[in-house]
Amino acid sequence: MLPPALPEIDAGAGPVLVMLHGGGPGASAVANYHQNLPALTRHFRVVLPDQPGFGGSYRPAEADLDARSITEITVDALLQTLDALGVDRFHLLGNSLGGAAAIATALEAPERVEKLVLMAPGGGWLPFGPTPTEGQKAMFRYYNGEGPTLKKMRDFIGVMTAEPKRWADTAQARYEASLDESHIAFYHAYNAAFAKRHGMDPLWQRVHKIKASTLLLWGRDDRTITLDGAQLMLKQIRDVQLHVFGGCGHWVQLERQAEFERLVTDFLKEH
Repeated sequence: MLPPALPEIDAGAGPVLVMLHGGGPGASAVANYHQNLPALTRHFRVVLPDQPGFGGSYRPAEADLDARSITEITVDALLQTLDALGVDRFHLLGNSLGGAAAIATALEAPERVEKLVLMAPGGGWLPFGPTPTEGQKAMFRYYNGEGPTLKKMRDFIGVMTAEPKRWADTAQARYEASLDESHIAFYHAYNAAFAKRHGMDPLWQRVHKIKASTLLLWGRDDRTITLDGAQLMLKQIRDVQLHVFGGCGHWVQLERQAEFERLVTDFLKEH
């Protein structure tokens, strides 16, 4: 049994909302969602786990990543974590890499996931355009060549967001987090495994089996997990709705913070 993911934040009261972060360099639960906690903890017990390889969580070895996908590893770690916290049923929200883990968890343990919120999720997305996308290339480049630099992090955020000048302060913190040597080693192994597997797990083949009521949130200008790939999920998931934000890239929870918090709260509280 692998170590569980570490819950970086467990705050608030009410129905449990688990939020899974994306997979960019220096990513963590708090880096993704800290700005949303004041609004969401008024209504929910919010659990923010760092996924394996990121933040304060453990680093899967190269052999682990060769044997199983990062999504499979994350699902096991997440369910172990929630068991340890005594959480049986929960709402689940995931962005990008975390969106893939959220889809896989909803398929693996449908009796535990009450409602599902997916923000440009990997795996469930089937693009019409070329891959890797511009955002995926930016992630692959970050640790290559001369290694991480503040300029490369600014360039990365420029691809992730529709208005990068608004998020200049984010670059320094993400850059510093990306310098952790164990995270760098994990990222090289993760990218190598990603290439061997030819991308994310093809969860799009099974999204029609999702039982949880699902809200899709997408930035129209997302250059990482592009909006065209949403059509398959919109067609195949039984109980689904889609909200698209113009002038928004890959980080809906940051770029459209107030609308994100309102939509998520209303959706999860709706009977």
